Amino acid sequence: REHFYMTNVVDTARMEILESFVKQFYSGTPFIPRELMLQEEIGDMRMIETWLSEKRGGRVHIRVPKIGSKEKLVELAGQNAALILSKDKEKIRREEGRTIGAVKEIALLLRLEHISRMEAFDISNISGFENVGSMVVYEKGKPKRSDYRKFRIQSVSGPDDYACMREVLTRRFLHGMEEKEDLDRRQMDYEFGSFTKFPNLLLMDGGKGQVNIARQVLEELHLDIPVCGMVKDDNHRTRGLYYQNVEIPITISAF
Repeated sequence: REHFYMTNVVDTARMEILESFVKQFYSGTPFIPRELMLQEEIGDMRMIETWLSEKRGGRVHIRVPKIGSKEKLVELAGQNAALILSKDKEKIRREEGRTIGAVKEIALLLRLEHISRMEAFDISNISGFENVGSMVVYEKGKPKRSDYRKFRIQSVSGPDDYACMREVLTRRFLHGMEEKEDLDRRQMDYEFGSFTKFPNLLLMDGGKGQVNIARQVLEELHLDIPVCGMVKDDNHRTRGLYYQNVEIPITISAF
């Protein structure tokens, strides 16, 4: 039994919420069942069935049971969800303060209107030779581990973090642009692709140098994404954000 909480959906139709959830959940899990039972029909049901069948390697059916044991099972799931929600409202409020609230603080510091998805990049090397790039993803203040990625550096030998970062960012965004083009041709939603979601904010594990590399890559690819660096203190803790050529200090009171 797993529970998922929907936010910012007050003015959204139930069918749209359910459709969006099905797409997002099954794009990030390796297990695809033979049958999905829903409370009501969703849009693009046949297309989603085809997509899930391709991922599973076998026929997948989406059903909205009206009678019998399956209908009672779906009804029970709905009742359980409502019960959990009523119990967890205060817990959710506190959690949103730590997640969505923290993201709003970052947006306020950087004077950005909205941040939903953040991607952070770092370069590490083993014994100074084997370079690896890491991508960490946060959506609405929570880690989205299904979107985490590691990039084995192909074009750089030896410790050159700037060149490595250039390769990682170029590969990440080129891959996303190619996936978008492919999905456009197939007339499918961008949510189906793991790289098609671009961030509202790019975070570099470093200061001015790494930020400038990221800006160059984005400019070459004609992408407009805000970039800031995470400036560290002597204990390797983030003391500030380097944004638009200014270091903005992070104080305890800000978070």
